[in-house]
Amino acid sequence: MYLATDPDREGEAISWHLKALLNLDDEKAKRVTFNEITKKVVSESIKEPRAIDQDLVDAQQARRVLDRIVGYQLSPLLWKKVRRGLSAGRVQSVAVRMVDDREKEIQAFEAQEYWTLDADLTDEATHKTFEAHYYGKDGKKVEPASGEQVDGIIADIGDKSFTVTNIKRTDKQRSPSLPFTTSTLQQEASRKLNMTPRRTMAIAQQLYEGVDITGEGTVGLITYMRTDSLRISEEAIAAAKTFILGRYGQSYYPKTARHYKAKAGAQDAHEAIRPSNVNLTPEQIKGDLTGEQYRLYRLIWSRFLASQMANAVYDSVSAQIMAGGHEFHASASNLKFSGYTAVYEESRDDDSKEEKEGTLPPLVEGQGLTLEAYTPLQHFTQPPARYTDATLIRAMEQNGIGRPSTYAPTVSTILDREYVIKDGIPASHAARRGGDGPDGRALPRHCGHEVYRPHGGKARYRRRGQDCVEGCHPRLLRRL
Repeated sequence: MYLATDPDREGEAISWHLKALLNLDDEKAKRVTFNEITKKVVSESIKEPRAIDQDLVDAQQARRVLDRIVGYQLSPLLWKKVRRGLSAGRVQSVAVRMVDDREKEIQAFEAQEYWTLDADLTDEATHKTFEAHYYGKDGKKVEPASGEQVDGIIADIGDKSFTVTNIKRTDKQRSPSLPFTTSTLQQEASRKLNMTPRRTMAIAQQLYEGVDITGEGTVGLITYMRTDSLRISEEAIAAAKTFILGRYGQSYYPKTARHYKAKAGAQDAHEAIRPSNVNLTPEQIKGDLTGEQYRLYRLIWSRFLASQMANAVYDSVSAQIMAGGHEFHASASNLKFSGYTAVYEESRDDDSKEEKEGTLPPLVEGQGLTLEAYTPLQHFTQPPARYTDATLIRAMEQNGIGRPSTYAPTVSTILDREYVIKDGIPASHAARRGGDGPDGRALPRHCGHEVYRPHGGKARYRRRGQDCVEGCHPRLLRRL
């Protein structure tokens, strides 16, 4: 009997329980795993079955023990402070604390005034007007802190002429985004598709398990979607190369194939999230997919293909302009070669903050410019933004809180139970307690390290769990 549950620790534990419940002996129970549900990969996996990995099973059991130890301590507190029936855990509680800490940071923030000064300048040869930003005086950067300081700068310049003193032209290359992991898929789907993490994973599960494609039957369209790895199989890289060369041409493929390394601490158990067959384009199978399936598949397909393409090249021009010892800067950037942007561009949480560069006339060093007007603007520093679904998941990943399979349910749970509300204000501070390790770090980061990485195979889960609790919850040691 082949046990083909998910290729992760929970999947391994499920197979172990099935083996026990069905009373299968070791010779009869065979474990098979695959990262994509396609005929080729499933057939290859069936040819190479293995025994159930007891280390993975033990690691999952240790994690369950830790979940209960922390949950049993926190849940009664919630019943007392909020309402009965609520529960908490080592990941939920830290996520709520992060939101709570951010809210306190926002409330304690004190805005600081600052000013910017722009000059509208005209190139008399082309009669084109452009904007230059004030930099400083005598080579030193100056950031005006008041309107009076800006007025002093304008008065000091007076009627002195504006002259171009330096022109710098460079080609700037921008590399494509990394292929998707669970965390980055949830973040990008939130930003681009307005999908919640829970919905993103539900649709991704459908694409992984398979969709009926006309003429093909049921086809698994993406690889396993719970992963922190950036690894791509050589077969997939070769398929992407063939597709890119055929559709876009040689110039759109880099000199060498792109290989990505997972960050330190990643489990790296599976590949990055990618299409199972890059030749099944989103447009080709659109009629067989629901609207949500199509949009998410297109996102995954485009991101993967772009990750294997050549850099985009931008023609960047910057000008240094002087007036009475005061320095202004103007710059412009234009797309010279589209490269990977022909397929995909990553969205960002701070798009609104990015300065939009205009175009510059063909300036030359030594030429004079005509001042049209000054534009002084008052600004105030802004507090850190409240978390969105995307930024909370990113912060959890950066701080080692949770794992790929828990990001979406954690965010959904703390919202459903109203520990936080959607505009980011915590509904309860109760779940903060019990969330710190002895060195002040979040509990999952301090306490989950060895449990998440069981491959050494020397210590069983009871010892691992004991080590973790000994460091984080000494008073609970006897309960383990």
